[in-house]
Amino acid sequence: MSGHSKWATIKHKKGAADAKRGKVFTRLIKEITIAAKSGGGDPDGNPRLRTAILAAKAENMPADNIKRAIQRGTGELEGLSYDEITYEGYGPGGVAIIVDVLTDNKNRAVSEIRHAFSKNGGNLGAEGAVSWMFSKKGVISIAKDAASEEKLMEIVLESGAEDLNDEGEHWEILCAPADFEAVVDALKAAKIPTETAEITKIASTYTRLEGSQASAMMRLLETIEDLDDTQNVYSNFDFDEAAMS
Repeated sequence: MSGHSKWATIKHKKGAADAKRGKVFTRLIKEITIAAKSGGGDPDGNPRLRTAILAAKAENMPADNIKRAIQRGTGELEGLSYDEITYEGYGPGGVAIIVDVLTDNKNRAVSEIRHAFSKNGGNLGAEGAVSWMFSKKGVISIAKDAASEEKLMEIVLESGAEDLNDEGEHWEILCAPADFEAVVDALKAAKIPTETAEITKIASTYTRLEGSQASAMMRLLETIEDLDDTQNVYSNFDFDEAAMS
């Protein structure tokens, strides 16, 4: 199982607690707002907005919340103005980390990100320090009992997806961002439920950590995830899931 899949699984398991604190909805609303602001409020002509709405619906966000977020982005409703910033850095053991931020206060954002890194054995790097190791991919996770490998492989081949991987308790479909919507639609048409479906960044290589370094890295990722301005966190951290639990 790739480091991405392990961390995604852990985040998914703790997602219920995050949702109770409103973090999931807050991040999705911010993404919808900035997508509508940058590309317009019509999802048919705005791929980023379509993807954001798809993610919001997967988390059962009410349609009214989605509509208001779009209207704030297009200026029909008053709302905060967000800046998009990406930070790159290193965690314990030299693990590469990328943090996407949407913030209404740049100074607060960089201060909190820098503090999170330094407090947990990492450090911020310059722009481009680690981003070359990552590529954007659509990643869709499906429970093992939701579909057979044969059926999923058929969908992968017909929808233009790149790969189907066995990740232990679930299947993982990888695709180019441009094909993400077609793959999700194909799964819906086949009545196959998804556990998670997102466009994310996948590392070309992974750095395996053990013991105290792995624990410190986990704390760093969780600290960054919990910051209000954080939208996404990507890393090439790999670990022994059984040992960490």
